[in-house]
Amino acid sequence: MAGFEQTYLGKLRASVGTGLLLVPGARIVISREDGHILLQLRSDFRKWGLPGGMAEPGESLETVIRREVREETGLSITGATPFGFASDPVHETIEFPNGDRTQFFVMNFYTATFTGTLRRDGDETLRLGWFSATDLPDMLDNMRRSVERFVEFRRTGIFQMF
Repeated sequence: MAGFEQTYLGKLRASVGTGLLLVPGARIVISREDGHILLQLRSDFRKWGLPGGMAEPGESLETVIRREVREETGLSITGATPFGFASDPVHETIEFPNGDRTQFFVMNFYTATFTGTLRRDGDETLRLGWFSATDLPDMLDNMRRSVERFVEFRRTGIFQMF
């Protein structure tokens, strides 16, 4: 992937600085047969989170999630199904370590179908691991909420707005 400066958001940040931006994005719960979910140890916060990212011009959110999973984990996913939408500014407004502030509007997907060999990208992802949804590591709050809402979706079948 091109450096951050070359992305849509990187170019926008060069113009507006660290001020608050409203950004569409996607994240995904990838589960394997034993029910464990894939998490990534993020390089920016040094906390665990779900694979995902922000949209680039011309991308659908489904395209975003396929691209981000491939870049961050080495996996190719199929059958990504939406289970919820996260937009609560209390939880989805993030200040990054460099001072950039972003409010996310995130479609949350899930899948249990994937191919490829797990590999971290070494840039955004420091480690990858499989975890039980009931025994999660130190995670970003908004990502933990996505996992909790996925569990609720699985229990009720009701699309989650959070």
